[in-house]
Amino acid sequence: MNLARNVFVMKAILSIAALLSSSVALTCLTLARLISEKKRLKPLNGNEVWMTVQEREFVSAMIKQKIGYLFKGWSKPGNNDHKKRSVIVATMEKLKACAADLERQRLQSLQTPTAERCNQELEAHGDIRQDPYYWLRDDSRRSKAVLQHLQNENAYTMATLADTAELQEVLYLEMRARIQEADQSVPIRHGSYYYYTRTLEGEQYKVHCRRKVLSAAAESVEYQSMDTSSVEETILDENFQKEVGRHSFYLVGSVETSPNHELLAWSEDTTGNEHYTIRVKDVATNKEIMGPIHNTSGDIVWSGDNQHIFFVTKDSQERPHKVWRQMIGRESKSVLVFEETDDAFYVGIGKSRSEKIIFIDCGSAITSESRFINANQPLEPFNVIIPRENDVQYEVFHRGDYFYIILRDKQRPNSEILLLSLSSAGANERDLKILLPHSLDVKLEGLILSSQFLALFKRTGGLQQGCVFQLPSNGVAPAVLEGGADIEFQEPAYSLSPGSQGDFDSNILRLEYTSLTTPTSVIDLNMVTKARSIKKVQPVLGGFIKEEFVTERLWAESHDGMKVPVSIVYKKGLVKLEGSDPLLLNGYGSYEISNDPWFSANRLCLLERGFIFAVAHIRGGGEMGRSWYENGKYLNKKNTFLDFIACAEHLIKQKYTTPKRLAIEGRSAGGLLIGAVCNMRPDLFHSAILGVPFVDCLTTMLDDTIPLTVIEWEEWGNPQQKEFYDYMKSYSPMDNVQPGASYPHMLVTGGLHDPRVGYWEPAKLVARLRELTRPKNLLLLKMELGAGHFSVTGRFERLKEVAFEYAFLLKVSSMTEAPFSDSS
Repeated sequence: MNLARNVFVMKAILSIAALLSSSVALTCLTLARLISEKKRLKPLNGNEVWMTVQEREFVSAMIKQKIGYLFKGWSKPGNNDHKKRSVIVATMEKLKACAADLERQRLQSLQTPTAERCNQELEAHGDIRQDPYYWLRDDSRRSKAVLQHLQNENAYTMATLADTAELQEVLYLEMRARIQEADQSVPIRHGSYYYYTRTLEGEQYKVHCRRKVLSAAAESVEYQSMDTSSVEETILDENFQKEVGRHSFYLVGSVETSPNHELLAWSEDTTGNEHYTIRVKDVATNKEIMGPIHNTSGDIVWSGDNQHIFFVTKDSQERPHKVWRQMIGRESKSVLVFEETDDAFYVGIGKSRSEKIIFIDCGSAITSESRFINANQPLEPFNVIIPRENDVQYEVFHRGDYFYIILRDKQRPNSEILLLSLSSAGANERDLKILLPHSLDVKLEGLILSSQFLALFKRTGGLQQGCVFQLPSNGVAPAVLEGGADIEFQEPAYSLSPGSQGDFDSNILRLEYTSLTTPTSVIDLNMVTKARSIKKVQPVLGGFIKEEFVTERLWAESHDGMKVPVSIVYKKGLVKLEGSDPLLLNGYGSYEISNDPWFSANRLCLLERGFIFAVAHIRGGGEMGRSWYENGKYLNKKNTFLDFIACAEHLIKQKYTTPKRLAIEGRSAGGLLIGAVCNMRPDLFHSAILGVPFVDCLTTMLDDTIPLTVIEWEEWGNPQQKEFYDYMKSYSPMDNVQPGASYPHMLVTGGLHDPRVGYWEPAKLVARLRELTRPKNLLLLKMELGAGHFSVTGRFERLKEVAFEYAFLLKVSSMTEAPFSDSS
């Protein structure tokens, strides 16, 4: 009767906990377990005092399963404790072996999904490839056979990880308990308003708000706090929009107020296919004042007269290619103002921080071209700034009568800063004046212009830095940029980026800083006094103490002698650093994207359990300059994979881990990386997570009917040319599965509505692996049927996805902490 009562009480506490905030929920979960455990351990005669946490949990579970007689009749603590412990240890070892055997038998009893083979020959350059799983591609996403196969895979995956259900719940509660659910972003001032977002306790999406600046003369200073005496206005509640539209998927792209702050335009994706619908409303009445605009890229720009918006639509290949202007009003029609006819180029739009210029930016992977108009003259045609030239990229910023331009070409791979008067736009390069020359040691990555300052963001030695230059007054251009004040940080590895900036006349530069041990921090830098003010540090609840964690930077030597940086983090006292620790190695290495170190509160679930986390900054990314990228693309792509393998081997050599404890992960192009290295060195890794992986790259790059293929040729090469075909075939994960090989445990994920990586790519890879390899380890496909490339929306739903992946890692690493479930 008492046992039944205890179970009832514990379930009641957990039921109440489910209704409370996550931090309270985790506390209640812990309290419930403590109450139940204390009563359960009563027969031990006090001997639980000398037991470890693991031993105590084990004995408690044994007693609950009616096998507690093994530990009854013991004398009080201090008598033969070592012999008592030997009983516990021996029992644990026996049951672990037994449980592992039972789990193997359980998994063998599950029906492994088998995709039907339908022979399909793919021919190019006289070479014929057999693709028996080509039928899994269904552009309509409605094929009953395809959907049934994906559902079968999902069911198998869920059944395989069914024993981790409680662990997933624990991980989810841990992660949610670290979130400050009711939170607010740092306000940013635009004109007569402060704008910010809030999250509400229990709600998944943001609420966009603003407050009036009571004193029109109030200046932005580094220690300024928003005056909360003015009334808060809610201008967009994403939770309400999702609920009223009954959307299972909801993602907001852009949120833009008109220059006079009276109207609001926003874009929303309700399927995951990245087709955004634009809506416009009157903020005062909260009523939409024009019909929705569908099939857009999500970009929105207001004209200076508050009467027009500009937006971009996509073609049938998902390429943003047309720019439209529409006057605000229900009867208005869209007017085409620009069309990009080159299939290798995509289009974006933006407005200068000065709010005086509207830009149209056209770009391929290696070439760009920008056009502009005066924001107050929206009916005028757009003019070219610098005519496009192959393998020349530039980005344009505005101040006064000049454009400040960061330009890269073959002679200046790390870019330099140039000056061009607005009146000279469209002319040749002799009209460009050099403000900051090119350097082989410093890569220029971006800048922020204000009325009095230029803030430059650069990269050297793999680390990001900033530099602030004071400019002449009244919009006058400087002769050169010199004597800047550096913005430096002391951690061995970190990420630095510009945050949301306020008004053009502000002397405040907003920065965002994070590292593997530092939560994202918003820092305001006064560019006059150079004083820094930390406006906010991402709250991490649950007792996170930064000093308990160590971050390091290592250098691994790759196959050609190149030194590759590796960033790592672990918790003091939990790792042995003698070769037996579990380690998760992350990689990307494409598109010149720098995979800089970042803080993750979710990752603490792994670090607190003894994992080491590492990031391999491999070639193909942009961490070490433009050449780092170019030496990891086209016919140098294998350097990306070999760098990653070298990083893994270095971590093993330095005793951070061992192949039997090494897990790897990557998403999208990073998923291609993981697929490739698993083919090249399946013996080197114990487990792998491939997120929405681009693993059938050769087939995709040969098919220009697949969205974005033509654009991607400048990243991977065009396999319609035999040289690229042969090279791509030599590393494409789908084409290089090793027959009969034993692969790592693998979790492969996809999104049915993914417009970037077709859902069929991960599905086909899993089918090929099932067909050709030895089924020694887990091979799981998890297909999200209601989302796209970026998985589910909603901050709590995303936690469940992470918990699932972490549970997979812990299961295959034999770190689920108990030989069997302690459920009632």
